Amino acid sequence: MKFIILAALVALAAADKLPVAVLHDERVAPEAGVYSTNVQLDNGISLSESGSAGSAGQTNVQGSYSYVNEHGEEIVVHYSAGENGFVATGDHLPVPPPAPAHVADLLAIAEQQRKDGVKFE
Repeated sequence: MKFIILAALVALAAADKLPVAVLHDERVAPEAGVYSTNVQLDNGISLSESGSAGSAGQTNVQGSYSYVNEHGEEIVVHYSAGENGFVATGDHLPVPPPAPAHVADLLAIAEQQRKDGVKFE
């Protein structure tokens, strides 16, 4: 995962101008699933990521990366990956429209049916 993100950052850097200077590069090598990486490039790209040991032997990851888009706006993505899957957030990412009001009613009915022992096969 870390390699893919770093490769994407390098690709973004290459698309802008070459060579790109590394302003900050701090890494703690992985040991038992624990690591950290912090990189800043002179073209506005940065990456900060850390890993910790997960409960099922995996590494749980959380971090963020940012870059400046073609309109001069900073784009920031925060992400995590672990027992609950991969989740990315950012102001530029699309969000689903709100669920219709009747969906909350249907979910409440389903929850009550589960409590009452109703099973559907």
